[in-house]
Amino acid sequence: VQLVESGGGLVQPGGSLRLSCAASGFTFSVYAMGWFRQAPGKERDFVAVVGRSNSYTDYADSVKGRFTISRDNAKSTVYLQMNSLKPEDTAVYYCAAAAAALRDPNRWRDWGQGTQVTVSS
Repeated sequence: VQLVESGGGLVQPGGSLRLSCAASGFTFSVYAMGWFRQAPGKERDFVAVVGRSNSYTDYADSVKGRFTISRDNAKSTVYLQMNSLKPEDTAVYYCAAAAAALRDPNRWRDWGQGTQVTVSS
């Protein structure tokens, strides 16, 4: 299993970024995919999850209405569109794969290496 995140960077408050996670080494379409984030000195937190198709999604309250998770099974890629970014969104963002779309990061087995998102003026 390989998960490779990209798209992070430095953005001003109110700006947007789109993260991508390219998956390989497993049957992408039968797994739920999730995004999590970890700020310095804090635990890894749930951000968003998508089921096997885009018909099911779930979001943390802190990002609901600002972030959108989606997947393209033909490309084995999951995306996280982040709008109206805030300084508190600064963290390393990780994508993950699991058999079920759960919020608990301890239930997710396979992880990418992470991509840094910094929101600052």
